[in-house]
Amino acid sequence: MPCVSVIVPAYNAEKTILETIKSIQAQTFSDFELIVINDGSSDRTIELLNTINDPRLKVFSYENGGLPIARNRGIQRATGEFITFIDADDLWKPNKLEAQLKALQAYPEAGVVYSWTAFIDENSNFLYAWEPLHWQGNIYPKLLIRNFISSGSNILIRRQFVQAVGEFDPNLKSVEDWDYYLRLAALCPFAVVPEYHILYRRSTQSMTSKIEVMENANLTVIERAFKAAPPELQYLKNQSLANAYRYLAKQCLFNGSDRQGVQQAQRKLLKAIQLSPKILLNRETLRLVLKLLTVKFLPQGTARRFIQFLGKNFPMVSVSKAN
Repeated sequence: MPCVSVIVPAYNAEKTILETIKSIQAQTFSDFELIVINDGSSDRTIELLNTINDPRLKVFSYENGGLPIARNRGIQRATGEFITFIDADDLWKPNKLEAQLKALQAYPEAGVVYSWTAFIDENSNFLYAWEPLHWQGNIYPKLLIRNFISSGSNILIRRQFVQAVGEFDPNLKSVEDWDYYLRLAALCPFAVVPEYHILYRRSTQSMTSKIEVMENANLTVIERAFKAAPPELQYLKNQSLANAYRYLAKQCLFNGSDRQGVQQAQRKLLKAIQLSPKILLNRETLRLVLKLLTVKFLPQGTARRFIQFLGKNFPMVSVSKAN
């Protein structure tokens, strides 16, 4: 029986699947099974997977069910003591599994461990890094405010908590990972590995480009989470909603800097400020306001160059820290 089960949901992933698998095979910890759930792919995903010679690799094909269902199917196939997930377009640094396992061994009360996330583009070039956070133990109040774990390619979970928390919600078309993390955080402490292990791929074809789908899913998860949260945490709801709308504003700008995208981003950001005015004091919000004004009032080429200059010279986290 392997120590870790690595679950990879894959749907039409021919452009990235081999790179993702290579990043898993390159792990310094090697006692794992690699479960790929082919979620009804119609491209060359299966053909490419068949070129991989690795006894740890197990491929299971189903009709398309969507990401949450694919992860649930992977869980049903998993035999490891620990379970982790990585999407078919994301990457891991080589010591991800080893470092996370050590963190759980050092903190036996924790049921889940997460690392930090950096973002890459469609060509695997570094974009920026998520801010370094050191929250561990009872992270439930922090996680209610926003999904700082950032993606579904991050956590490592002890099997007993996978069994206790239940499945990913198959009805959610986005942020199903945040919903899952919230339910886990209500059950057990989390540990953190203060290193950038997750390389999350940003693409205009990814789920994060579907703004309306994301908005509806965020509102569903927030309403559900605060319905379950204790009375003393209800005051966090507006802050949670504000963070969600700020994130949606960022996606609007990322996916389109035309007039429609700018207007959409402006509406989402205004909604965030109305919900929680103090969000304007946040550095992330100020950067977003600056980008929005740049795109709105400067020619497109000039705006793009200025935003690139801003990201390169005044990043949220420096490239050296994320590499």
